[in-house]
Amino acid sequence: MSSYLLSAAFNLPESPRPIVVIGAGGIMEEAHLPAYLKAGWPVQSIYDIQPEKAERLAGIFGIPKVHSSIEALIRHAPPDAVFDIAVPASKLTGILELLPAGAGVMMQKPMGETLQAAAAILRICESKGFTASVNFQMKLIPSIIAAKNLIDQGAIGELHDMEIRMNIHHPWELWDFLFGLPRMEMLYHSIHYMDMIRYFLGMPNGIYAKTFQHPKQMQLASTRSVIIFDYDRPVRAFINTNHGHDFGIKHQDSFVKWEGSKGAIKATLGKNINFPKGEADHFEYFLSGQAQQGWTSADIPGAWYPDAFIATMADLQCAIENPASPHVTSVKHAYDTMRLVEAAYLSSDSGGTDIPD
Repeated sequence: MSSYLLSAAFNLPESPRPIVVIGAGGIMEEAHLPAYLKAGWPVQSIYDIQPEKAERLAGIFGIPKVHSSIEALIRHAPPDAVFDIAVPASKLTGILELLPAGAGVMMQKPMGETLQAAAAILRICESKGFTASVNFQMKLIPSIIAAKNLIDQGAIGELHDMEIRMNIHHPWELWDFLFGLPRMEMLYHSIHYMDMIRYFLGMPNGIYAKTFQHPKQMQLASTRSVIIFDYDRPVRAFINTNHGHDFGIKHQDSFVKWEGSKGAIKATLGKNINFPKGEADHFEYFLSGQAQQGWTSADIPGAWYPDAFIATMADLQCAIENPASPHVTSVKHAYDTMRLVEAAYLSSDSGGTDIPD
């Protein structure tokens, strides 16, 4: 690849802090705790409103202490503990109010269910002096890190096009709390992609969006969306999601594609295909200066689960150690992503432009 470095490396904390866990649901079992186990980071204790869930994960992952109340978990937490919270978004503010001033905090996304809730969460974090993150981990998937590093080196020139396409079949029954919510797809799924586009291209001037129900998934507020970012420069950036493609995996898609003035990159995120089993990731790039080589495939070590969750916790702990670190998962960044989500819903609710006579 000429002089360009293809790397998915990220900074790690010099002295990892003990982690205490609030919430023992599926994402904690499938991603957070495997990530900390792989990284060799200590998990000291766990609490869940259903004690049997906490006991089960403690047994699987060797967590020394299961607490019977959130107050007990907080009271017995080490002074330098990082609180990893994975609960429904509506419960976040109540938990944050209980945490000690100056704590390190990781919250599972979204940052509340509305922009008003996100603003309240941000105020709590600032007033209590938290170093806090929201776990928007998709921008830290190894292949996405590798793409960002190539783009930052100028490998594909000026980035002017970013497409995120998900044509998959998602088993929403795995997350029963999503049923009955007034906002679903853009708030709980496409929020990741809005966060990712913002990470690569910055805040847009505006958003065009429409989110749709699916005839076979009418018990959910929406499961399909089209979201277009409006920039003040010649940039096309959009998200196209359909979670109802229940026709086998042959034509399922799950990719992020970047095009620049001197090349392009495509990362296939296999975890979403045939979910939750998943398929293999793929990473390809095309450099105009080496056009005779065509599209080149590369093996990127690691995967979304659990490596991206190592990266988000590392980002938080590095920010605790050094406030000058980038902290790309910070609550301030997350609040900007929540602003994008709010704009997307406002656009969707306003409907399209009337067709003139």
